[in-house]
Formats: sequence, C-alpha cells, structure tokens
Amino acid sequence: MTSTARNLDGKAIALQIQEEIKSEVAQWSAATGKVPQLTAILVGDDPASQVYVRNKELACKRVGMGSQLIHLPSSTTTAELECLVHELNADQNTSGILVQLPLPKHIDAQRILDAIDWRKDVDAFHPYNVGLLSQGRPHFLPCTPFGVVQILYRSGIKTAGKRVCIIGRSDIVGKPLAAMLVQRNSPLGPDWANATVTLAHRQTPDLPKVTRQADILIAAIGQPEFVRAEMVRPGATVIDVGINRLGDRLVGDVDFAGVQQVASALTPVPGGVGPLTVTMLLSNTLIAARTASST
Repeated sequence: MTSTARNLDGKAIALQIQEEIKSEVAQWSAATGKVPQLTAILVGDDPASQVYVRNKELACKRVGMGSQLIHLPSSTTTAELECLVHELNADQNTSGILVQLPLPKHIDAQRILDAIDWRKDVDAFHPYNVGLLSQGRPHFLPCTPFGVVQILYRSGIKTAGKRVCIIGRSDIVGKPLAAMLVQRNSPLGPDWANATVTLAHRQTPDLPKVTRQADILIAAIGQPEFVRAEMVRPGATVIDVGINRLGDRLVGDVDFAGVQQVASALTPVPGGVGPLTVTMLLSNTLIAARTASST
C-alpha cells in the first residue's frame, strides 16, 4: 500500500516565516537603531536542553536578532534564579526572556516563570498572558500552539466549523491551543479559529471513538507512536506535536507509517511542528522589542 497523506513540511514553513521576520527585523532596526535580543537562561547540563537553546541561538542569528545565553550551574537556587530574572526584566537590551525548561527539580519553576515581566515573556507562560489568551486578546501567542496554527494556515487547512481533537491537556500545548481554536477570530483570520474542540486526556473514556470523530487530530502527550491508524478518521489532518526517543530513532506521538495510510495530511517528526516552535519564539521577541520601544 502506498502513502496517501500529504506531508506538512514544518521546516519549509518555518524558513518561509523566518524570512518574513528577518525583513521585519531589518526594517524595525533601521527605523529605531535597535536590535531585538532574546536572552535564554539554561540551568544545568541537560543535553536536550543544550540542543534546544543552541537551535534558538542559531535561529536568532538567521533573522538578524541578538541572542544571549546565560548558563548557570545545576546547584543554582530558586532565589538566585529569580534574582537574575528580575535583573533581566530591568535590562533595556533584553527584549525577551526565555527560561529553558525543564528546570532542576529543586527549583520552583512556577515561581520563576511568574517572575518574568509579562512584556518579556516570549514563551507566553505568565498568568497575565495566559489570561489575555483566554479572553481572546493575546499579547503573545504561545509558541508551539501558534506553530500548529501556522502549519494549518500555510497549508490551506481551515479550522472554522471543523471538529478538532487535541490529545493532551498540558499548559504548554493542549490547553492554550484549545483556547486559541475556539475563539471567534485569530491573528490569521476567522478561518483559523471557530473550531469545535475536544480536549482529550488519559481519563477520556473510549479515546479511539473520540479521536475518530475529528477532522483535525492533534497529538501532544509525549508517548511514542501512541496514535495508531485505527484512531484516525479517514481523510483527517493529523498534527504530531510529540518528539520522543525510541531506541536510536526520534519519533512523534503518532505512528507515522500507519497513520499516513489513513490521513489526508500529516506532520513528520522531526521536521514538523518543532521548527515552528522556535520560529514563533522569534516572532514574539520582535513583538516584545516593539512593545518596549513604544512605552
């Protein structure tokens, strides 16, 4: 049997958006004499986190933004990290602040995220930004959820009037993505909002029955190859947010080989949602720089 699903190339879409951001950064910098800067804080020596931060630094360079990495030892305390965040809040050269997660277990991550000035909170994790999003008037859009919507938008897959099922209710992906898709409008227009959204999770009874009703199925649970072909309605669009290591392979939350026989469109892992997450972080950093210059 041959593949039927259209490959939704997140890497190509990310590069397209980055070219747009690069142009906007050049225009803004020429007008203001300033350069947007993202400051990332990395605590400890987690190899995956080091890769993620390096990717963000390279992406900043590609679009003409400045980047700063502050690498702290794993012994850093909550109080010490909070003090650094307050210093960066006051630093006029820092447009956006990113604290790379996960933090060491002894650090109170919520306290640190709450300490970031909401106007520099380019991950959109601060309660103020979460509240604005829930009211449909966001200042920043969370990076991974907005990356998902960008893939749909740039692939011509509308959400208005569609049944969307999101598997996973995390504060980073599931809940904010649901909040975005149920709004009456979006920054990309009403066709990429106005969905009927089901937020499924481990307590959802008969999960395959629920997922098979979806026109658009989004997997964000961190379980390798969890979504199988029998969970997908024929012709549905499937967005795989997960990235997991399975032996020597990187795989998503979706069984790609099986689901591509059923779905009409599918994101790969790697090369799907991941590149969009970094790209939307750049977009938020530019928004933060513009906000700071107008106040």
